[in-house]
Amino acid sequence: MTSTSSLFIRPALAQRCAIAAAAALMVAGCTVGPDYHGAPEVASDATHAASFVRTPATGMATTPAVSQWWITLHDPELTHLIEEALEQSPTIHAAQARLRESRAGLQEQQRDALPKASASAADIRVRAPDTSILQSNSNNSGGSSGSSGSTGRGPVDLYEIGFDASWEIDLFGGTRRAIEAASAQSDATEADLADAHVQLAAEVAQAYIDLRDQQQRLDLVRKSADLEAQMLDLTRQRRARGVASDLDVERIRTQVETTKSDLLPLDAQITESLDQLALLTGREPGALDAELNPVAPLPVLPETVAIGDPAALMRQRPDIRSAERKLAAQNAQIGEREADWFPKLTLFGDLGFTAADPGHLMRKDNFSWVGIPYLQWNALDFGRVKARVDQANASRDEAEAQYQSAVLGALRDADVALSRYGHQRENVYSLRTVESSASHTAQLTRQRYQAGVSTALDWLDAERTRYSAEQNRISGDAALIKDYVSLQKALGLGWMPAG
Repeated sequence: MTSTSSLFIRPALAQRCAIAAAAALMVAGCTVGPDYHGAPEVASDATHAASFVRTPATGMATTPAVSQWWITLHDPELTHLIEEALEQSPTIHAAQARLRESRAGLQEQQRDALPKASASAADIRVRAPDTSILQSNSNNSGGSSGSSGSTGRGPVDLYEIGFDASWEIDLFGGTRRAIEAASAQSDATEADLADAHVQLAAEVAQAYIDLRDQQQRLDLVRKSADLEAQMLDLTRQRRARGVASDLDVERIRTQVETTKSDLLPLDAQITESLDQLALLTGREPGALDAELNPVAPLPVLPETVAIGDPAALMRQRPDIRSAERKLAAQNAQIGEREADWFPKLTLFGDLGFTAADPGHLMRKDNFSWVGIPYLQWNALDFGRVKARVDQANASRDEAEAQYQSAVLGALRDADVALSRYGHQRENVYSLRTVESSASHTAQLTRQRYQAGVSTALDWLDAERTRYSAEQNRISGDAALIKDYVSLQKALGLGWMPAG
């Protein structure tokens, strides 16, 4: 709003501007809207308990859990994959971009509380009307005679430079509430990034465990197929000597083909797991084949699992922290909306020089300034502000309900994961006992078959039982490790501080 002509303001107006600014600063400490005093307490008995409800009787410790839980599995390949995923996954990159965006939004809100200033420069070319024509028209209309002798003026150049400033005084804290809301929302986005770490680390670990489980079972199927092929050759030899029947040969041949048919699905599952791991680590399909194709054992579980307590869960779970920060943001937005009920005071200022000759532009006589305290109050809004305040209150209530849901869901996740882990561990003990018994039975039956006491069919049945028991034990081990991973995820572990 730079002036194009010299405009001098009386000292009295400058004094009024200064008084208005001082008064505005004095009342700017007033902040409308409810102050945030923290999230409401949810399930107090459960969150203050010494341990979780479903904690198994053995193998658990209430000591603080390790955030990088995958290190406790002592598998360097798994550790490498998770660390690579946390660095290269597009999912993490997207969450990091959202965090940068929210932090930039916070900075924008903070800058809005400061004065705004701009500079301008202009070269204005103006042509005034021809005064002789104007005088002639006046004489014709008014009946007067005579000529002024004036002639029209040619174009005139005006040069101007100026500096404008404005500052909206935060009389009732609307801007401060907006900054408070943006800060809380930025914290929530940071917690969302941590939650993306938790989810991704668990997904990589479970895909890796699936891969090692499938590879081990495929190796076992191949060994079983080789053994059954040897049994088929031996049975054919026995039939040639008249010791075995055609029925024995056909039964073993059927079993050989059945076992071979299990190879293709396992091969397909391994390919799927390899591609899933490549995707999670931000790489193209097939990129990890050479690295992960060699068969390797499953990770080894720690003897004692550190799980902390419900209070630690409240601090660790990123989704709980995100829900709490979103609640704080919605609470601040109530005050931001309530501030619209009250007047807004803006201070405008302008300094400028205007001259017809650029060489005389900076002369004192060509200097002008303007100071304007501008008070605006939308007193007659027909309930629009009230509607926006009601919306903000409803959003705050929704955020509080979502926080309560996040806490209850986290407690449920932890208890379910603990229960599954405890039951699966007992199941693995049983599966290992069954496997040991089946292996011993198969060994004895083979000895009896070689001694001619048992038939080939007896031996085949014993081997089939041993094969099934070993398969079940491998699957049980894999399920137990995946339950361990799910437990770490439920505890909210696996996130890294945002940079």
